[in-house]
Amino acid sequence: MNFLRLLAFLALPLAAFAADLPPLDLGGVREEHLMIPMRDGTRLSAYVYRPREGGPWPVVFEQRYAVITGAASRKELAALAAHGYVAARVSFRGSQLSEGVWRGYRALAWGEQQDGYDLVEWFAAQPWSNGKVGTFGGSQGGFAQNFLAVTQPPHLVCQYMTDTGLSLFHEGYRIGGAAKPERFKKMDAARNPADNVALLQEWFRHPTYDDYWRAEDCTLHIPKMNVPCFTIGSWYDFMSVGSIDSFVGRQHRGGPNSRGKQQLVLGPWLHGGLPKGNKIGELEYPENARFDTAAHRLRWFDHHLKGVDNGVEREPAVRYYVMGAVGEPGAPGNVWRTAADWPVPAQPTPYYLHAGGGLNTSAPTAATSVTTYTSDPAHPMELPYAAFPGARDARAFEAQKDVRTFTTEPLTAPVEWTGKVRAELYVASTARDTDFIVRISDVYPDGRSILIMDYVRRARFREGWDREVLMEPGRVYRVSFDVGSLSQIFNRGHRIRVTIASTGAPFYERNPQDGGPIPIDFPAHPVVATNTLHHERMRASHVIAPVVR
Repeated sequence: MNFLRLLAFLALPLAAFAADLPPLDLGGVREEHLMIPMRDGTRLSAYVYRPREGGPWPVVFEQRYAVITGAASRKELAALAAHGYVAARVSFRGSQLSEGVWRGYRALAWGEQQDGYDLVEWFAAQPWSNGKVGTFGGSQGGFAQNFLAVTQPPHLVCQYMTDTGLSLFHEGYRIGGAAKPERFKKMDAARNPADNVALLQEWFRHPTYDDYWRAEDCTLHIPKMNVPCFTIGSWYDFMSVGSIDSFVGRQHRGGPNSRGKQQLVLGPWLHGGLPKGNKIGELEYPENARFDTAAHRLRWFDHHLKGVDNGVEREPAVRYYVMGAVGEPGAPGNVWRTAADWPVPAQPTPYYLHAGGGLNTSAPTAATSVTTYTSDPAHPMELPYAAFPGARDARAFEAQKDVRTFTTEPLTAPVEWTGKVRAELYVASTARDTDFIVRISDVYPDGRSILIMDYVRRARFREGWDREVLMEPGRVYRVSFDVGSLSQIFNRGHRIRVTIASTGAPFYERNPQDGGPIPIDFPAHPVVATNTLHHERMRASHVIAPVVR
């Protein structure tokens, strides 16, 4: 008995039973709860929606660990089913109602357990399936799709990803080298708490990028990705790096059915959320900033899974929204552009930090020039957010005593940055380890400092992710890292601001700064440090901006 037939056979005694969910008008679509068997016998919980008449149909599904039974989720899948699809969401093993042990994304990958592969092939083998399968989803559901693509299930035809990622070390558990144990402790609700604790302990036994983390890094396997994929990235989201890198990798290094068949949309949005709207944080962009995800996703699936000639595959490879000032009639920007590839041409331009909080494109000339501040993990600067507070006024953070800002003079002409921003800092600390947070803001004439991006780098990882190299107190080091990507026109009369700090809790979880192993539980006596930024002739801290002329 081949694998497909075996999966279909195993499903027979697991007949669908009525989902124990509140009544909801789903427009006559059939709603079922299934326990789908994987190759090791573990069953995954799936909520499946399909038309009551006709068939067989293509299947589209998403994998998640978060709750999949909310009213909005059920209605979304029922709407897909009403257009002639079997639509499903499936819980990762060890989460929600799925059986098995939670070990992050490892069961989705290319090891002994390949749950994504098994799901595709199980769905393809069902009597109500026509054998064509597509996947969708964002964030955790985006990571899942990259893992799935590497395993190359024969019946996977296309994918649709939003705010996605490729490497769990770099884009999930060790962002900029900074750990987030308190965030992951809170995920007990989605899985067996004991499994979650065990996994957290396992992660912290691997502080550097080693073979353990390589096993959860899709960037090492991009040539195996071999399906057309539509990817959405959001400017106000650090995970835009994953969306962009996934598109670029698949478009140029993927398999023959991947290369040249990818599309990317980048817009002025925060992480997650569908459809992508025009009201972001404290800003309201023009109506053209909206992206009707549901309608476009349906066109993508109709073409690839039903063969509908709707032209979706002939649309530009890249569409990106150039953000501009909001509420200023006639301001440049707030328009869509297209490109054949990414990144678009830009001139890498240094913006140097200067004494007294200045920022400009002229390199400093002083022999000695520094800015100092305290980094006290026991009394950190406050960033009271669970998610990135982009498109919001950042002055409350900037006004705190251990935060430093560097700002240009009012611009005499608009300036466009489109592409990746990189920080090059020359720093010293009295501690053996510390963090450096870099933020980029558009400062309006009325003083609002609208945050566009920020990122962190833990100093011990300044020489690479595969090793920890502590600082020698008082010695000056170069710390270089990508801050993120954007497309922004800073309008005339606005100013560009770079903000630097070493704490910002609870959004950035605290670094004890003692040079010891990164802990799960924060120690009682962290180290207080004095951190120094150098902005002098031989050690000129700066950011490198992608200026479009």
